[in-house]
Amino acid sequence: MEVGIEDCLHIEFEYSKSKYHLKDVIVGKIYFLLVRIKIKNMELEIRRRESTGSGPNTYVETETLAKFELMDGAPVRGESIPVRLFLTPYELTPTYRNINNKFSVKYYLNLVLVDEEDRRYFKQQEINMFRLDETPQPS
Repeated sequence: MEVGIEDCLHIEFEYSKSKYHLKDVIVGKIYFLLVRIKIKNMELEIRRRESTGSGPNTYVETETLAKFELMDGAPVRGESIPVRLFLTPYELTPTYRNINNKFSVKYYLNLVLVDEEDRRYFKQQEINMFRLDETPQPS
């Protein structure tokens, strides 16, 4: 995932995969390729977006499940920040896509940057959640 403001900021967020099981760990790294604005802090959020209904009667609800502060202070060009976010403490469900064209649940990683003037810049990337088969294997 790349975040950028032309000629001011260019950040690359690299994470290991786009499909996670409900008790997985998001592992990645954030690289600062170009920094010309004063960043105050950076957060990573997990958001759940549920939509019900169809057509003009669609109701969408977005909920922030987790907020994780990655950085506090101004980064420099070439700096990298490791990311490790455990999903176990959060009440997650699997991703559901268009069940009978009336219901869906989607999850997003939302990278939020706040500058010194309290302007917020963000980039959202969808991730897929799935449930592991927890039946014990016969020995």
